[in-house]
Amino acid sequence: MEAELSGFDVDAPRWDQRTFLGRVKHFFNITDPRTVLVPERELDWAKVMVEKSRIGAMPPGTSVEQLLYAKKLYDSAFHPDTGEKMNVIGRMSFQVPGGMVITGFMLQFYRTMPAVIFWQWVNQSFNALVNYTNRNAASPISNRQMALSYVTATTTAVATAVGMNMLTKRAPPLVARWVPFAAVAAANCVNIPMMRQQELIQGICVKDRNQNEIGYSQRAAAIGIAQVVISRIIMAAPGMILLPVLMERLEKLRFMKVMLCGCCLVFMVPVACGLFPQIWYQLCIPCPVPECLGPALPDLPVVLKGAEEGRKSTCVE
Repeated sequence: MEAELSGFDVDAPRWDQRTFLGRVKHFFNITDPRTVLVPERELDWAKVMVEKSRIGAMPPGTSVEQLLYAKKLYDSAFHPDTGEKMNVIGRMSFQVPGGMVITGFMLQFYRTMPAVIFWQWVNQSFNALVNYTNRNAASPISNRQMALSYVTATTTAVATAVGMNMLTKRAPPLVARWVPFAAVAAANCVNIPMMRQQELIQGICVKDRNQNEIGYSQRAAAIGIAQVVISRIIMAAPGMILLPVLMERLEKLRFMKVMLCGCCLVFMVPVACGLFPQIWYQLCIPCPVPECLGPALPDLPVVLKGAEEGRKSTCVE
């Protein structure tokens, strides 16, 4: 057993993070909705196991399978920057059950103004909590900035939904069913950049391949945040674009709509999160403004954060 654990790195990715398939497998693992039901005591056990593994102080009899399971629970429930336990609703593993219910109701109740406003508000409240929970701890955001981001995103979503509902009154029913997706997409384009505005203003930490900090880059922050926006929109797209096509036949089966939304999210959450590497290396990014990263260095390996907020993975080199 000790020989089996010798040289085992609990933080090393199980799948090649340079490939799309490897990243999808990684996120299927840590966004598993079943981890939401794991007791708090078992999550605490997972954190202890991961921390002991990092310092090479594993209890006798520990197997690789136990460590892999502990790391899965740790990644699903604890913030990668701070190590603090995240609230259940804000975890990526709660995206499937939470998004399933909210998306299903948004697609069902889209005809009346009060219903549109209420469910867009619920969805943006959920998104704001997810964004805050998975925030980049290295770039703290004030309560005022969070409130402004929340109000702006909610206003954008509601205004888009209400405005498009009025414009599509005479359009075919299918067009009206796509209004919630347009509202969600518009709100994501506002909410995420505003929630992470400190990264755009101050830049994000850039490291070399040996994890040594070499400066801060605003351009790297802009690339990472753009990837987050794209992945969130793609995450919602299948359920909110394809399901309305089936709505006419499912009109009397309201719970079936919710279940189909859940089925879409089970696959789309890891797929959307895996679209872009979470941390990736690239040769020096040309920068016309020297102060954005400091002096230009030839062949500088730059670390950029990718699609799932502050979540990190190690690039296999």
